[in-house]
Amino acid sequence: MPQNPTYPADRGEAPENWWVFRGPAELPPPPPWRRRPSVPGANDGYFMTREETAVVNAALQLRRPLLVTGRPGTGKSSLARALARDLGLGEVLRWSVNSRSTLADALYRYDAVGRLRETSLRREREAPRGHARRLGRRLPRTSDIGTYLRLGPLGTALAATGGPRVLLIDELDKADIDLPNDLLVVLEEGEFEIPELARLPEHEQTADVLVTGSRERVRVRRGTVRCAEPPVIVMTSNGEREFPAAFLRRCVRLDLADPDHEKLRMIVRHHLGEAALADADDLIEDFLRRADVETLATDQLLAAVHLRVTGADLSREELARSVTHRLDEAFLA
Repeated sequence: MPQNPTYPADRGEAPENWWVFRGPAELPPPPPWRRRPSVPGANDGYFMTREETAVVNAALQLRRPLLVTGRPGTGKSSLARALARDLGLGEVLRWSVNSRSTLADALYRYDAVGRLRETSLRREREAPRGHARRLGRRLPRTSDIGTYLRLGPLGTALAATGGPRVLLIDELDKADIDLPNDLLVVLEEGEFEIPELARLPEHEQTADVLVTGSRERVRVRRGTVRCAEPPVIVMTSNGEREFPAAFLRRCVRLDLADPDHEKLRMIVRHHLGEAALADADDLIEDFLRRADVETLATDQLLAAVHLRVTGADLSREELARSVTHRLDEAFLA
């Protein structure tokens, strides 16, 4: 890697050999926990207590949705990826919920405008062939409606064949108040209707519909998506509001506690190696002290340790301003 030039002298700053901005220099590789699991050498472990693991296994045995609660940074979303990896269930399907999300967003989308446009273009192309129609010659059939339908993450999970899929419904507590109960209806029944297919003549109600995340298709018969096997559902909540009792009754609830000193050391060791612990203890102690009154995320601690290990000459105060600032209020420099 080329040697970084010093910071401009007119700023009066000392040279820093870890700077890549205002380099020029080669961009360093991402930290280990920021790499995709498919990258060779990437470590994607997930730590849970025995009690937490028992709750997850109960949800899997019952095939009930797992509602994971806890403060930001406790690993709620990462649990879905760990389940998919350990159970060999492929890529995680993800539905990130916000205040404008509706159940229809997660089930399917229909590109009515695109289909109408193609129909119009096709009619223009066929206009000169009116003579062929009058002679009774057969013309090419219209485009498959399945080309203009794409199942959303929940629809894809319900339509999966060859084994269940893992669906992460992230930050469900941000949804409209009626969404959790609407979601449970679909999960309990294990099916939903696509009206754009159901209203067609019966012989046209079967279509090969696109799924989320690929160009693959699944066959939908008679306008209805039916679940062959219940998917593995992981729903996360930051505790911004409570859910209805009927919803909670049908879920298995897991509350992820804030990590203690030993668990944080295990996380640092796992992602950054044993040698990183020598530079991490004071940062861990400061992190735990602040976490009692502030909202902090575990990956913020990892970022601080990583910067120190890779040569960043920053004090704890400078690290706090850059990567371990509190998340429960606006940060003012």
